[in-house]
Amino acid sequence: MTSPTAHRLLVVDDEPDLRTLYELTLLREGYDLETAACVEDAWQLLQERSYSVLITDMRMPDGTGLDLLQRLEAAGRTEKTIVITAYGSAENAVSALKAGAYDYLTKPVDLKQFRAVVASALRDAEAQALMVREPVSAPLGLPVPATVAASPAHAKDAAHTPPSAPPSALAKLAGHSSAMQDVRVLIDKVARSMAPVLVWGESGTGKELVARAIHDVSSRHARPFVAVNCSAIPEQLLEAEFFGYRKGAFTGAAEDREGFFQAAHGGTLFLDEIGDLPLAMQSKLLRAIQERSVRAVGATAEVPVDVRIVSATHKDLQAEVAAQRFRQDLYYRLNVIQISLPPLRERLEDLPILCQRILARIATESGLPTTPALSTDALSALMHQRFAGNVRELENMLHRAVALSGHPTLEPQDLGVSAWLPGQASAHTPPTPEAPASPTAETASAAPPAAPHTASSEPPSPSAQNAPLPRDLVSHLDEVERDILVQALEKHRLNRTAAGASLGLSLRQMRYRMARLGVQVTEQGVLLGERCEPDADAD
Repeated sequence: MTSPTAHRLLVVDDEPDLRTLYELTLLREGYDLETAACVEDAWQLLQERSYSVLITDMRMPDGTGLDLLQRLEAAGRTEKTIVITAYGSAENAVSALKAGAYDYLTKPVDLKQFRAVVASALRDAEAQALMVREPVSAPLGLPVPATVAASPAHAKDAAHTPPSAPPSALAKLAGHSSAMQDVRVLIDKVARSMAPVLVWGESGTGKELVARAIHDVSSRHARPFVAVNCSAIPEQLLEAEFFGYRKGAFTGAAEDREGFFQAAHGGTLFLDEIGDLPLAMQSKLLRAIQERSVRAVGATAEVPVDVRIVSATHKDLQAEVAAQRFRQDLYYRLNVIQISLPPLRERLEDLPILCQRILARIATESGLPTTPALSTDALSALMHQRFAGNVRELENMLHRAVALSGHPTLEPQDLGVSAWLPGQASAHTPPTPEAPASPTAETASAAPPAAPHTASSEPPSPSAQNAPLPRDLVSHLDEVERDILVQALEKHRLNRTAAGASLGLSLRQMRYRMARLGVQVTEQGVLLGERCEPDADAD
């Protein structure tokens, strides 16, 4: 570890007593520092020399800490900036972090937390300096070379990247569309600070890949990356899993165990499906983020933690806040910077390179002598699919085609889709109102089969109007729901979390419906058993 005297700090505050307090605190830690009483004095010092960390008050007589941040950004300076303010509203914190601040603290400042944040900023500044000297080990520039090897996917429940793993997530974000270029630029920007990031996107768009990319190009890339699927953990275990527990804290706690926060210390904690977190746990998470410390179950004292929070969801959290299913204060803490991922159907120009990358990976993993390729008809057919499951659906489709085809060139029938004909409507294109009243037999035979479970605005046909009504509506609806659950499970390879997400259900809701309708997942596949009424409704 580098000696503290190797770092020079600048403290800017218009209150002499606070300047003295910060100065004495940091001098005891062995840091070399200078002080300034206003924005202009600070800028004069910054023009004369460089600093590792800048600590500034928000409001001063001749300007604000944001003015200093903007000048630093315009000058291309690399100082890590910590903003301290008595005006500790969420809006001020968001403004500071978006302006490029590394972190922020509110008055009255807790000196223990103050020292921890300064130490964290210095570690990141040192790591960033090493990355600049050794660009090969941690590529920051764009675009990323395509030769970077892709790391295997990790389990979401509690996976972390070993310190020796080479950065590769950014290289796996394939695509040259303007939307993906914007995502890459945002990743490069937000990686410089500690600002919490909320990644929003439909299921299968690659939210975890974006979180890993933020970690990989940040100065924390050599530290752990811990990914947590919030919807996959039983509610009664959430606190123990997040914060850890002490021996004897509850029945079965035979030894001390660290939680996700402790495991991610110094690195990044990725909270996937944050919108499914119960309200009771949301308040505990909010405190951990605010105080930067956690208390294990059964412990009496809190332990400071240094983690970068990146969260993700497919839900509209603003709507969840309005419906009182998500805490507003936690939403503002998490949504400092939002990265929105476009669905695949809105960036179909990226489809060829995506298919190429996925097929190359499948060939490597399967040990194939040559990489399969798509025929022109197959690629054209894919370009006209809706891809409700986005990149994950495309990947599953290609996996299945490679496994069942056995040919070096994949055709539309290998992919399970119909060849697209000129003039034929795309699956992701809404039907035109001038639909023919009665298609000829020739047209009907050439048209592809209708996609299942697709809502239609056309009036029901005479045969549908004359269909007999069910004698037992409840049983009939249960059968329909059961069929949909089975189809979703089979589509997502028996993954209940993914199947539920594709239907707009949380994991608990999915489990409840499966139990009620007798849908069971086994090693042999989906089995239909006796129905039962669970004790608690997960809805």
